[in-house]
Amino acid sequence: MRVMNFSAGPSNLPDEVLKEAQDHLFDYHGKGFSIMEVSHRGKVFEEVHFEAIKMAKELYGVNDDYEVLLMQGGASLQFAMIPMNLYMGGVCEFANTGVWTKKAIKEAEILGVNTKIVASSQESEFDHIPQFEFSDNADYAYICSNNTIYGTQYKSYPKTKSPLIIDASSDFFSKKIDFSNIAMLFGGVQKNAGISGLACAFVRKDMIERSENKNIPSMLKYSVYAENNSLFNTPATFAIYMFNLEMKWLLNQGGLDKINEQNIQKAKILYDVIDGSNGFYKGHAKKEDRSLMNVSFNIAHDKNLEPVFVKEAEENGMIGLKGHKILGGIRASIYNSINIEKVQKLSEFMKDFAKKHA
Repeated sequence: MRVMNFSAGPSNLPDEVLKEAQDHLFDYHGKGFSIMEVSHRGKVFEEVHFEAIKMAKELYGVNDDYEVLLMQGGASLQFAMIPMNLYMGGVCEFANTGVWTKKAIKEAEILGVNTKIVASSQESEFDHIPQFEFSDNADYAYICSNNTIYGTQYKSYPKTKSPLIIDASSDFFSKKIDFSNIAMLFGGVQKNAGISGLACAFVRKDMIERSENKNIPSMLKYSVYAENNSLFNTPATFAIYMFNLEMKWLLNQGGLDKINEQNIQKAKILYDVIDGSNGFYKGHAKKEDRSLMNVSFNIAHDKNLEPVFVKEAEENGMIGLKGHKILGGIRASIYNSINIEKVQKLSEFMKDFAKKHA
């Protein structure tokens, strides 16, 4: 019997996706070979590769103004690739809402980029999304849409004339979004859309043009990926295969609007338990900025009970609930593949635990 996996990433995969991958691991569609063994230059893998890109574009409803790039290195490599490819010698502006934006700022500074932090919620331990405006003439404006550690999420994206770059790693493919103001949306796929080792980026073509005449190593250059359909070198073939299965699964669920409806319901179940616990539990994020993906909270009644909570949850078939080492506490990551039934079981455990220890 599979446990209920509330890990922040790599995270739970849909049972249907795992079973299909299992069926094809040894013999892919009766062809006598594994999908992991097949050449990335052959027709079989190319069908998987291009179908994955097509489905990703269909889910978000993006037009041909954007290229979908599949790259190794996860989102962390993008922290360096973005300034390499998109910095034009002006200023790059950041809204600092946690660890992942801090890492992106650090990588840009290593490369000698002129960075400006326009807003930060660091003084209050990143418990909210600050109010701010980007300037109209930055080389790019950068945000992280959802913070896995602190449990905050943008409810709407800032409007700016500067190209908007969004790290959407932890709420990737969780809801439909308006791309009209977005120059680049990217993320590691291991939370909501696949397994670790792969980054997916929707990059507007005028942004890719910035990299064409730059002196950047080929494997770090967006124009090289675009010109070669992300097949310049041997890609992460199995990760792309799993990404393909996840895209198919999302479409079969009814698409991102349907997925978002479920995500709203799931988050409400847990936040209602926290808010109705008479102070036993305390959420970290301000209510208006709470994440639908990562519910971070403490046992305010007695923090010494937190490891007990995690241990007893594991004994009840629920893993991955220990909070990040930076923040501590408890964190339930309720990505797309975590169904409402599993969230309800966690909520009942939370209620029973509070009754027992209050």
